[in-house]
Amino acid sequence: MTATDTAPTGLAQGWCALSLLHGRIEAHIERALQAEHGLSVREYSLLDVLSRQHQGPGGHLQMKQVADAVVLSQSATTRLVTRLEERGLLTRYLCPTDRRGIYTDVSEAGLELLARARPTNERALREALDRAAAQPELAPLVRAVETLHAASDTAG
Repeated sequence: MTATDTAPTGLAQGWCALSLLHGRIEAHIERALQAEHGLSVREYSLLDVLSRQHQGPGGHLQMKQVADAVVLSQSATTRLVTRLEERGLLTRYLCPTDRRGIYTDVSEAGLELLARARPTNERALREALDRAAAQPELAPLVRAVETLHAASDTAG
């Protein structure tokens, strides 16, 4: 491919299709979560990630780990945590062994909201995948996602 070629490579086309699929899925889930629970996709993801951490040594995630898990910068993650804390969905406290460390946990209200939002997230994901599967350029990616899901079901 030269600098004057305008046709995308197969790799670039695949990346564009993946990006399109991700954007459509995220937008569909965002609308459903906002309408039914007042949550953004990022807020839902943060609550979900934090709800899976366990108590005890090594049981909490550092803010960088949380940021990586929700695909945000550390500063954006901190702002997101602050917003959810202000809504009573999260709590923060100092690490008992390292006073510089701050842990974040999902509050009871956050766990209840997450439990109500999970079926909405799953339904919206299924709807978005079904719509995408009807489009020839996205159908192979949908099959790949479904294959990953099936593989994780048999492994777990």
